[in-house]
Amino acid sequence: MTLASRLAAVALASLLVTGTAFAQTAAPAAKSDAKTDAAATKTTKERTAESIECSKQADAKGLKGKERKKFRRECKKEAKAGSAAPAAPAAADKK
Repeated sequence: MTLASRLAAVALASLLVTGTAFAQTAAPAAKSDAKTDAAATKTTKERTAESIECSKQADAKGLKGKERKKFRRECKKEAKAGSAAPAAPAAADKK
């Protein structure tokens, strides 16, 4: 074998070896990190005083599901309007 053919063979071999080394992809990022970030965003969202109060009233009435959602929506709407109506129904139920 001539020197030129040996150099060509070595160059070809080195290209094949380095090509496979660089062909490997980086490990994908853990999906749990993305889920954790999304969950952290949801749990760290601050609730307003009106929302908490309406939830307490819904708990006291034992509301669940659609009835609870409807009650809370109306309660928060009334609370934002500035009326004292959300406190009155809770007091009326205790009699």
